[in-house]
Amino acid sequence: MTIPCRKVLVTGAAGFIGFHLAQRLLARGDAVVGIDNLNDYYEVSLKEARLAQLTPDAHFRFIKLDLADREAMAALFAREQFDQVVNLAAQAGVRYSLKNPHAYVDSNMVGFVNVLEGCRYNGVKHLVFASSSSVYGANESMPFSVHDNVDHPLSLYAASKKAGELMAHTYAHLYGLPTTGLRFFTVYGPWYRPDMALFLFTKAMLAGAPIDVFNHGQMQRDFTYIDDIVEGVVRVLDHTATPNREWDGAQPDSGSSRAPYRIYNIGNSKPVALMEFIEALEEALGIKAIKNMLPMQPGDVPATYADVTDLVRDVGYQPATPVREGIVNFVQWYKEYYQV
Repeated sequence: MTIPCRKVLVTGAAGFIGFHLAQRLLARGDAVVGIDNLNDYYEVSLKEARLAQLTPDAHFRFIKLDLADREAMAALFAREQFDQVVNLAAQAGVRYSLKNPHAYVDSNMVGFVNVLEGCRYNGVKHLVFASSSSVYGANESMPFSVHDNVDHPLSLYAASKKAGELMAHTYAHLYGLPTTGLRFFTVYGPWYRPDMALFLFTKAMLAGAPIDVFNHGQMQRDFTYIDDIVEGVVRVLDHTATPNREWDGAQPDSGSSRAPYRIYNIGNSKPVALMEFIEALEEALGIKAIKNMLPMQPGDVPATYADVTDLVRDVGYQPATPVREGIVNFVQWYKEYYQV
């Protein structure tokens, strides 16, 4: 049995991205402790099925734990002494934030402070945390750059993610904690979340039901395949954040700092029109979608488009999986998992 090269905490390990990241870290020989509160925001059975893929590995341990539990989180960090931490646990979903705002404060802000405190007091060498393309909000400058101003969020979800970036910077500044935030752009793939469009479309189309197409189809998304996201996370995790010695307070750069703090976009940098996305799904399923055209939903944005210049420069990686290939992979998994 090989000896793990480092111990990594992955929060949200039963979630879509956390599960895939844990698999990748284990495959390269890391020891992974995964935590998740297994809430019922979507079907818990899917989260348990993901965990069942991880638990046979001797270097993986799962602990059911809520980030908002201050005492339990402090005890976890003190006991385990992690080398690195990847915080992926969060209350997700733009639209759900209109219905249950407190869930976003508890998980994305209170919970994240507990992660930051654990890192601060226990010598964590690098904290990587999930932000979101949603932070760009009302910004209409395309492609979205980490150097842009992001002070106009359009949902509480986006605001909570922006708050996380600000809190992380504070800890990098005050305590020298290397922190890197990753703004993910519309991640999709096998083991996907059931509340997301691709999953909802597939389920409806297989059942012969209509799909809801918002903004009358006039939407673009920078769809990013899960394997590309995981590759980006791992490369960033291994590239510990350092201060930007050229940072100028008179012209502050949002993507870096005098502190060991960085922000990166991880996106495919190839926005796809929603109607083209639906066409690709129709081809993969061999089914024509019945479309229910609807107006834009509150809190949503018409387009996302990632500028990944900094990611390419610093870690030498750019996501590249074509959306049609990714959709085929998702459909194959969906049919196998749900036996349809």
